[in-house]
Amino acid sequence: MINPMQQVVIAVRKRDSEAVITALQDAGVLHLKPIADGPLHTGNLAGQDAADRREDERLLARAESTIAELGAYRPAPAPLPAQGEWEAVVEGVAQPVAELARQRQELQSDLDVERTYGDAVRALARMVGTLDRSRRVALVPFLVGPTESLTELDAALRESLGERYTLASETVGQNQVGVVATLRGDRDAARAVLSKARLGELRLPGRYDTMPLTSVAAELEQVRQNGDARQRHINTERDRLAQEHGPALFAVRDALKDRVAVHDVRAVSARGKYSLAMQGYVPADRVAGLQSALSRFGDAVSYEVHPVDEHHDHGVPVELKNSSYVTPFQNTVMGLMSLPKYGSFDPTWVVAWFFPFFFGIIMADIGYGLLFLALGMWLLGKGKRGEGWNVPVLGAYLGPQTLKDLGFVTNVMAGWTILWGFLTGEFFGTLLEHMGVFYMNNDLLNRLWGWTGVHWGAHGAHGDAAHHGTGLIPIVFPRLDTENFGNIALVFALCFGILQVLWGWGIRVQQGLKHKDQVHVWEGLAMFGGVGALILLAFISRGAQDFGALTNLADPRVLLMILGFIVFVVGYLRVAKQFPMLPIELMSQGGAVVSYARIFAVGLVSAILAKLCTDLGWTLSQSIGFIGIIIGIIVGALLHFFVLALTLIGHVLQPIRLHMVEFLNPTGFNNETSPRYNPLRRLSPAPQAGQVK
Repeated sequence: MINPMQQVVIAVRKRDSEAVITALQDAGVLHLKPIADGPLHTGNLAGQDAADRREDERLLARAESTIAELGAYRPAPAPLPAQGEWEAVVEGVAQPVAELARQRQELQSDLDVERTYGDAVRALARMVGTLDRSRRVALVPFLVGPTESLTELDAALRESLGERYTLASETVGQNQVGVVATLRGDRDAARAVLSKARLGELRLPGRYDTMPLTSVAAELEQVRQNGDARQRHINTERDRLAQEHGPALFAVRDALKDRVAVHDVRAVSARGKYSLAMQGYVPADRVAGLQSALSRFGDAVSYEVHPVDEHHDHGVPVELKNSSYVTPFQNTVMGLMSLPKYGSFDPTWVVAWFFPFFFGIIMADIGYGLLFLALGMWLLGKGKRGEGWNVPVLGAYLGPQTLKDLGFVTNVMAGWTILWGFLTGEFFGTLLEHMGVFYMNNDLLNRLWGWTGVHWGAHGAHGDAAHHGTGLIPIVFPRLDTENFGNIALVFALCFGILQVLWGWGIRVQQGLKHKDQVHVWEGLAMFGGVGALILLAFISRGAQDFGALTNLADPRVLLMILGFIVFVVGYLRVAKQFPMLPIELMSQGGAVVSYARIFAVGLVSAILAKLCTDLGWTLSQSIGFIGIIIGIIVGALLHFFVLALTLIGHVLQPIRLHMVEFLNPTGFNNETSPRYNPLRRLSPAPQAGQVK
């Protein structure tokens, strides 16, 4: 649910503004909203305020860049130095860190040059001997492919330079490195010949370009031998500085952020010569915290708190407040969506219940569910131990709280996957069916699903002998039996589309009534009636196979269908000016219902692939003997891993897409959003009584 907000307006004397803003930081409940217009001055600070802000921002940038160069993670909290010492603390570590960063950058550049050119330079140094120090001889090094001949180059050089050159080459790795030695006056002519032969001169980067080749070779040899040790030394020194100065540096950085936040609050407030006014929002359940923070200033502060007008106020922040079961989904799955508009419908609880349920229907495999459960428990364990995780594939760091939320969500998904796996009789495909644990029972299936018109064991039914087997657990949702059960499973999936699409338009009507928006009320009624009528039309005509049934007025479904179309026509006439394309949208919403067939289709594909993997492994184990069992297990496991890796992302995204598009579009969720509730908070510890600020 969306936490109710209260709007707040605060007026304070300018000389007390810093103390009041600091008190608001301590309270941590006020979400500020800039004052954009009015008789009081707003916008950029001026005078001494602007100078103070520039200085604090400069020092903050210096502290943050130093922390970044140190590569330090936040250490344990440390006492905050006195404000007069902040610059000395920052500069005291910034200068040696900057010098280390320079050394590290130069060393890394040298290591890159050595890895790229080291072998080539050493080969060139051997070829030229002491010629690179001659005042009369010029050297033009170059690289060629391993199969390229230098005959044409030699002929071109001879034609241009006569006998005034020497050409030498040597194979280095997969290429050849060569050098042309000629008189200094003929250097440009030699370069021109290389260019015509489509060979580029080998130019070394940076300071190495002007050095003799033998000197470069000696330098790069030193880098090769000592570079890694120097790099370890630099990293060790950086770690020492981080441990020694990190706690104080982080403390000063946080305090500077708090001071810059004070300047930011002044910038978005309305300012007069002697006063300052600010406005914002506070959750209704935290108004007492705001009042407690401001009460100690007495008459120096005047403030007013009143309810938000959710129908007309813009920019009201949103804070979602849900149960302990829903909150992990709010922090993970809903993180892929925008926040709802304040005063509208919060779909988090719907996603929390239906997303893992749909995922379970799609996967529906006990073996896969156990794998997800193991992953979820691992994530949950790391989170509860306060550990983070650097995800290698994504290159992202997940904190402990995120891991706990992900672990919880994964476990819920695993639970539904295991439950549906028992219903479908799937354990890594048909493994337990091969082993006689799960089996098909015609009599039970007929009792469960015979009312749909499908009968197992009837004449000509597919797989009759296989269905009437024996085992421990009967299969009650045989989705792999596509000939008999395919249509049932498809309609089962479409029922969720009927539920969610109609539910979405019902929410549209409810929100329109709540906000007294007649346009959205009639739009929602029209689409609810129209979509409902289309669904009834499909059922009555049995998928367009019997249109004659649509004229049977004795069938109450026909009367409901007609009523639905009437509601659509009336609603459309009321909103035709605002939504002239509503009839086309009606067809689109019919397609939205059909989109839920992907729950069946994607799940069936997953089941068929898992079945093929297991059947292949089982066949190998049955046909080759003991060795075949080992080969079958290895092949089956590898294929299952490969299939799961290829399909898992799609299985997760499909249920999310159904909620984001098919369900939430009718509600209007995707049309408008609100900013996230982000209260003014203190980062640094509050000063103790008697402590100098």
